[in-house]
Amino acid sequence: MSEVLVVGSLAYDSVKTPSGKAEKSLGGSANYFSVAASLFSKVNVVGVVGDDYSVGDRDILLSRKVDLTGVQTVAGKTFHWEGTYEQNLNEAVTLKTELNVFEHFNPALPEIYKNSAYVFLANIDPTLQLQVLAQVEKPVFVGMDSMNFWINSKQDELLKVLNKVDIVFMNEGEAKMLTQTSNSIQAIKKVADL
Repeated sequence: MSEVLVVGSLAYDSVKTPSGKAEKSLGGSANYFSVAASLFSKVNVVGVVGDDYSVGDRDILLSRKVDLTGVQTVAGKTFHWEGTYEQNLNEAVTLKTELNVFEHFNPALPEIYKNSAYVFLANIDPTLQLQVLAQVEKPVFVGMDSMNFWINSKQDELLKVLNKVDIVFMNEGEAKMLTQTSNSIQAIKKVADL
């Protein structure tokens, strides 16, 4: 079984949908990816959490045999995202992004992760995604995730990352935002061209 390296956000999300509301529940793309990928592969995580990241949430990952060697715990609060999903459940409306300890995250890969063949750059600053790629020796396959926050604030860096990956996960709204087109088919083709 091949191992997968994931580097990204370990967060708490506050989400409101037409069905209800959840306050500060386990979120972040590295958390979600790790839980899902652990069904198929061993997962190694690099990320940062605050001292408010609960033992119970850490245990969820450990129970899935996710390796947390690369997770730093620092004083402060864990990254927090707040948003809503209204009529279109495919589109999140961001109400608040609190980077907290994530603001100063510097992903230093443990030596044992540097030879990872499979890498997933979960939702983090594209500058950091590039730093991660510079540390991985010879990746065979690289995937990435992003969000509107980085598309709006770090588009030049995001385009550099897109040029170095094999697959990108992006919803229609993000693809349209990045490519500045209102047509989903055209947006997808433009993202693929990048």
